[in-house]
Amino acid sequence: MIADLIIINASNVATCRDDQQGAGIIENGYVAVKDGIILEAAAGSPPKEWIGENTQIIEAAGKTVTPGLVDAHTHLVHGGSREKELPLKLKGVPYLEILKMGGGILSTVTNTRAASKEQLKEKARKSLREMLINGTTTVEAKSGYGLDMETEIKCLEAALELDAEQSVDIVSTYMGAHAIPENFKGNTQGYIEFMFDKVMPYVAEHKLAEFLDVFCEEGVFSPQDTRVIFQKAREMGFKLKIHADEIVPLQGAELAAEMNAVSADHLLAASDKGIEDMARAGVTAVTLPGTSFYLMLGKYAQARKMIDAGVRVAIATDYNPGTSPTESLQTIMSFACFGMKLTPEEIIKAMTLNGAYALDRQQTIGSIEKGKKADLVIFDAPNVDYIVYHYGINHVDTVIKDGKVVVKNRQIV
Repeated sequence: MIADLIIINASNVATCRDDQQGAGIIENGYVAVKDGIILEAAAGSPPKEWIGENTQIIEAAGKTVTPGLVDAHTHLVHGGSREKELPLKLKGVPYLEILKMGGGILSTVTNTRAASKEQLKEKARKSLREMLINGTTTVEAKSGYGLDMETEIKCLEAALELDAEQSVDIVSTYMGAHAIPENFKGNTQGYIEFMFDKVMPYVAEHKLAEFLDVFCEEGVFSPQDTRVIFQKAREMGFKLKIHADEIVPLQGAELAAEMNAVSADHLLAASDKGIEDMARAGVTAVTLPGTSFYLMLGKYAQARKMIDAGVRVAIATDYNPGTSPTESLQTIMSFACFGMKLTPEEIIKAMTLNGAYALDRQQTIGSIEKGKKADLVIFDAPNVDYIVYHYGINHVDTVIKDGKVVVKNRQIV
């Protein structure tokens, strides 16, 4: 067998396999690829018979190879930005108060409705380029900034088209239950019925989203609202996600376990029982330390407690215009380390294999092992610790997507 591509002499290969402790580090290793699939990752040198005349050899001495990063929670497609809210944040105005002033989600809804699909795609395409240059090869993209039929469909179609037009894989989530639009103010049940009757059937029929997400929060959707939406979503074939216990403890983590959600996200106010329930039900916790940092909350999700309880913990950017405007998972590594006190190996695994679990993609991506897609990142760093230790810069040297080099020397090929 002749390999198409082989990375050789890597200082560290972080395999991030499920059956290994930590990030499964291989020292002085290689990774071989054939037809976009990983052949092998091991220490030492690859078999000579795998190297042919057309085999691409990538020298990685002094560098670290990881799986492609998986950003399992973003609000990728949206219009406008919200930098004008920054002074309010600096004055300590709570997010829910900004929402009541017409800012927050509702401000972005106005801008997203006004934008054409091509304008939304161009803005999102720019973000996807930034993500790819920073090592992200798979990203989840939520709707939820339309809150009407036309704009929600427009955003989901934009994500679907972008998935086919560029290198980063996009996993779509319908999140009409992100806020109550102005025309349904005071009529949450009416808005839920609108989603049931109009939007969700269309999204399901046209396969515009794999997941459905609900913002279960005080003043938005109650746990009972969320349960009803989840039941209907499951009947329509959606997999479930939940914005749970972000600001106020509403037993969102418990609900995620009860309803067998694939992931529960945020979780700053999750209870001990909720954490135990998630561990028992196999719900992946998607923590978003960038949001805690940006909102200056002074607290982070209890990732260490979750890990100790047996919960699989992922880490994502929560890229969005109001509460975490960054596309860089490398930036988020710093907040995960210094805010949640996680080790670099825990962080890398949380952003690869555990992120894949949060998207139900663990069988095909997230680790470096035989048979999985060859989504790989070569960091210009001698080990995983150095990537987190030397913060604030992009360490990516090369990104390989489906076995092809798509970024070299921090430039898209």
